[in-house]
Amino acid sequence: MTSRERFLATIRREKTDRTPVWVMRQAGRYLPEYLALKEKYSFIEMAQTPELATQVTLQPLKRFPLDA
Repeated sequence: MTSRERFLATIRREKTDRTPVWVMRQAGRYLPEYLALKEKYSFIEMAQTPELATQVTLQPLKRFPLDA
């Protein structure tokens, strides 16, 4: 199954050989607090460690008055 076939099957709620995942790395990479974490951990480590992933996810919310 190609990645395109997998994605289309998933949005049709059909069974796939594995779950497709899209990783977007751009958001927040200019934040000083993100850059500090990036010096210590790789992107994969941050994505696979729940505590780090939570911290990175919440960084923009702590810095900016977002409502979403």
